[in-house]
Amino acid sequence: MSPKIDYKKDYKQLYVPKTVPEIVDVPRMSFFMVSGSGDPNGEEFGRVIEALYSVSYAVRMSYKSDHVPKGYYEYTVFPLEGEWDLLDYTKPATDKSNLKYTIMIRQPDFVTEENYERYVEHSKRKKSNPLLERIRFGHVENGLSCQMMHRGSFDEEPASFERMEGFCTEQGYTRSSKIHREIYLSDPRKTEPAKLKTVLRFPVEVTRS
Repeated sequence: MSPKIDYKKDYKQLYVPKTVPEIVDVPRMSFFMVSGSGDPNGEEFGRVIEALYSVSYAVRMSYKSDHVPKGYYEYTVFPLEGEWDLLDYTKPATDKSNLKYTIMIRQPDFVTEENYERYVEHSKRKKSNPLLERIRFGHVENGLSCQMMHRGSFDEEPASFERMEGFCTEQGYTRSSKIHREIYLSDPRKTEPAKLKTVLRFPVEVTRS
């Protein structure tokens, strides 16, 4: 078996950035994803996260099954990520009921369209969660992006985004979408808000002169 892949070491640039803005080129990656809308503090959002982790750990432990996926290698389960947008742009971003999201967990490259449903079915047999039905497998390529590590509560993120946008202006880039990505390196249920670590990222393009 190949050496264990640890995203914090092997993909450090993407998952453990500095606390200052930087420009990165984010490659195409595969994910389990669930899309929805509404306040992330609600019960449904918690079930979404539960479903994604359930299937992701089914993949991680599949080497113990009768159907070990071709090319399997040992790895650390990737962190939860969220792509966030607004349902109505006339409303403030602080209105959490107006949020639109796709929550996801990256998967190793041996997971395919052909075998991912096996992991979903395995999870359904172990635990009843209606959100398992909404999991889909797909690929995302963010491409050229600005990112930084945000330390602190989620409510303090606007200050970091403002800093990122200022950096982009100075470096000759323009934010190309209001959609942004968050990668959660801390569990908010177990971590003080001031100590939370979240990777913030949004797409950019070279400013046209």
